[in-house]
Amino acid sequence: MIRVENLHRHFGGFRAVDGASLEIATGSITGLVGPNGAGKTTLFNVIAGALPPTSGQVFMDGENITGLPPHELFHKGLLRTFQIAHEFSSMSCRENLMMVPGGQSGEKLWNTWFGRKRIADEERALRAKADEVLDFLTISHLADHPAGAISGGQKKLLELGRTMMVDAKIVFLDEVGAGVNRTLLMTIADAILRLNKERGYTFCVIEHDMDFIGKLCDPVIVMAEGKHLAEGTLDEIKANQQVIEAYLGTGLKNKDKEAVE
Repeated sequence: MIRVENLHRHFGGFRAVDGASLEIATGSITGLVGPNGAGKTTLFNVIAGALPPTSGQVFMDGENITGLPPHELFHKGLLRTFQIAHEFSSMSCRENLMMVPGGQSGEKLWNTWFGRKRIADEERALRAKADEVLDFLTISHLADHPAGAISGGQKKLLELGRTMMVDAKIVFLDEVGAGVNRTLLMTIADAILRLNKERGYTFCVIEHDMDFIGKLCDPVIVMAEGKHLAEGTLDEIKANQQVIEAYLGTGLKNKDKEAVE
């Protein structure tokens, strides 16, 4: 689904992404790991249109999407979440979800005067879909709670829910487990697996927690110094001497739960 060819993103003399080439297969849950400064989040930002590349190309389903802005990629079904959840804190969880789809009739002043029935019908449909999403994510009890008052893990679930309010094809998850307790992290993992298996979502996941990566991801791509270093199953990555010597450290051989960013 996604093909990245010789991608560069430089900040002055610093090469955050330095000739990375990789592919994310349709229907996969691909893990992206590597040390701090490896270029993972910058790579996400370039693919998702938040940053223009210095050079190189990004393709989605064979279409060159290099440099397209986030709103255009959103309409193509490419979405991303962030390390820190971005919710409308004073609005309810349900309202946060209902805000997601674009092109709503109520956005146009003319329709507020002459299209009230259409607006009301759309809102009923959006409310029903939002409630379905909240139920899927097992947080329906939070529907009327202000989004700013729920826990960090619940906010991550709500962010995942936003991707379900539109026709997402691929979702880039940036440290979805950051600051999340173990119980909620497994709830998030289960939701990702269900979205992948039941609704055909493709995911690419940056995450520290290797148990989380191991539960979800195959393949796992390793980045270091802005480049694609290795790829395989998590067990293959852990046993890869080049990976260990380059940046993970020999402790990974003996610590199955070693965290890698």
